[in-house]
Parts: sequence; structure tokens; C-alpha cells
Amino acid sequence: MTEYLPPAVERELPTREARDLLALVRDLAAREIRPHAADEEEAGRFPRETFTLLSSSGLLSLPYSEEFGGGGQPYEVYLQVLEELAAARLTVGLGVSVHSLACHALATYGTKEARAEHLPDMLGGGLLGAYCLSEPAAGSDAASLTTRARRDGDDWVLDGTKAWITHGGIADFYTVLARTGGPGPRGVTAFLVPGDAPGLSSARPERKMGMKGSVTAQVHFEGVRVPDARRIGDEGQGLTVALAALEAGRLGIAACAVGLAQAALDEALRYTTERRQFGRPVADFQGLRFLMADMATGIEAGRALYLAAARLRDAGRPYGRQAAMAKLFCTDTAMRVTTDAVQLLGGYGYTADFPVERLMREAKVLQIVEGTNQIQRVVIARHLLGAEER
Repeated sequence: MTEYLPPAVERELPTREARDLLALVRDLAAREIRPHAADEEEAGRFPRETFTLLSSSGLLSLPYSEEFGGGGQPYEVYLQVLEELAAARLTVGLGVSVHSLACHALATYGTKEARAEHLPDMLGGGLLGAYCLSEPAAGSDAASLTTRARRDGDDWVLDGTKAWITHGGIADFYTVLARTGGPGPRGVTAFLVPGDAPGLSSARPERKMGMKGSVTAQVHFEGVRVPDARRIGDEGQGLTVALAALEAGRLGIAACAVGLAQAALDEALRYTTERRQFGRPVADFQGLRFLMADMATGIEAGRALYLAAARLRDAGRPYGRQAAMAKLFCTDTAMRVTTDAVQLLGGYGYTADFPVERLMREAKVLQIVEGTNQIQRVVIARHLLGAEER
């Protein structure tokens, strides 16, 4: 019997170049990423060589200016690339999103000299980035961070600990938010720190429910010296820099969530079409059909929501509310779709022999990273009601 192939995702892309790019990404994912995903996740192996390949293929630089080695692609294209990568393996899709997040501060707020010096290697030189905002006692309340940077001549000296850092300990560079002034959001400044800086170290990676191939670890700064030329933006501008990056990063998480959900739906379609009970494929039973129809509808709605936000961003219009909505809706949808996929496969869905149990475990983290979904509701409500509490 010929294996059932779920219908391809129908995408609305702005150019022929974008269509060719998505075809390249799908082919690369099918050959280089998806075949190894299950075994490497079970072994907890980070696929550094995959990121080297993505860098050499121009896929770590897509949303950034061609002037500094970027791909010059609009966000609506970049996010659909992320979706395809996450559908093949979330560790890869999310890793690309985090790398892009780590580049955002310098690309947006850095001096022209600093961008010219560092961005080409960050975007296409095989380097991998990490983003250091959260701390053991400062997660959702980012303005309470305590990592300190003190001025010493032409340098800054960093001391403190960052937590929940994707690529912690293996990154080549870190975008770090540290306190240079008094308490509150106006006392924070952003820095670009090399991964091999003396005094920088990492803890043992966290033991996680899912995404075991993605390295998440605390990063320690003990007297780490950083030249003032590596300061990003003005002193005290760090939280503005950080939150601007997170707005863009939320769209990356939303796209990854849609890719993960699509992978779970495709597996459920394949299984229910080939699995026979009572003399016919289980996909013929109305209860299962209705469940899959709801899964597909949620995925399409999430895709439309993140793309609408991306198009606002590409047009230079405010998109913070829509980004928070996309992150909230798409990650909740991924959790629901992967749970339903496990149910559709029955006992097999609960085993590691089929990918849906891994996808379900991985979906959970997307409701937490880069602002929990409860924080997204806070952000949305503030946009609706105005900056002041009512």
C-alpha cells in the first residue's frame, strides 16, 4: 500500500524568489533535518552542523539588511521558513528564531560601525547567538534583573547570572541585558558579549520535558570585561532594546508553534488513513474527522494571525498587540493539536515509536518561552485599555 501523503500547505508568498526559497527549505528539511529528529532528540544531541549548514545557506540571516550580509527578506517570508524548519524539528526552528532574536539588538540599535564589524559574521559566518534577559529571580518581571555592568575606563565589567538561556554555553555570542543604573526599567543597558570572553561560563544544561536536543542553561558572568564599543544603544535604553526584540521574537515562536501543530496534524492524517478498524480506515469515522477538521482550522487561523502581524511589521506599522495575540493563540493551538494527535493515534500515540508524543511534550514549552501566555494576555489587555491600568 502506498503511504498516504497529507496535502501540502498552501502558502501565499509575495515573490517568485520567496517561493523558490520555501521550496529549498522544504527540501533541506526533508533531507537533512526530519530524518534525524527523533533519534537526536532522544539522545539529547544538539545539531550544530545543521546550524552551520543553515548559515552557509543564508537561512540564519533572512530578515536582516543585505548591507550587512542579511537576506533582505520580509518577515512574512522569514516566518514561513521558521514554520517549515519547526515542522521538521522544533530544536532547529526555535534555534533559528533565538539566533535571530540575538541579532536583533545590534541590527536595530547598534552603531553603523558596530554593525559593519560584527553583523556579517553573526548573520552568515557560521556563528550561533543567544539572548540573555531572564534571571533566576527575574523572569516575567524583566525590569527587576540584577546582573550588573559597571564602568571601568573604556570597558564595562559584567557580574551576574542569566537563566533559561537557549544555546547557553554553546553560543558564539550573547546579547546581554545588564543593570548600569538604578532600579527599574531605565537602569538597564544592552551589550554584545563574545562567547569566549574570560569569566563567562555556563551551568549544566537543564533537564527538560521536551526539546532535549536544544541546550538550555544558566550563563554566569564573573568579571567579564566588554569594551564600550560593544554596548548596544544608549545607557539605560536596554529594556527598550529588549522588548523590541521580544515583539519580533513572539512572531517567531508563533510560527514555530504552527509548524509543530502542522507536523502533528500531518502525522494524524497519515495514521488514520492507513490504520484500519472494523474493516475500514479509522479516518472514515465521523468523530475522528470532526476532530481533525478542528485541528486544521486552528492551524490555518494561527497561520493567518501570525502572517497578518508580520505584514504590519513589514509595512512599518505597530504590531505589538498582534504579535502577542499570535504568540498566545498559536502556542495554545499547538498544545491542543498535539494533544488531539496523541488521542487520534490511541495507544500508539503514547509511545515514542510515533512522533506525536514528542511533539506534544515540545508544544508545552512554547506556551512559556519569550513571555508566558499569561503575560501575553497582560500585553494584549494593555494595548486594548491604554498604557495606564484601569
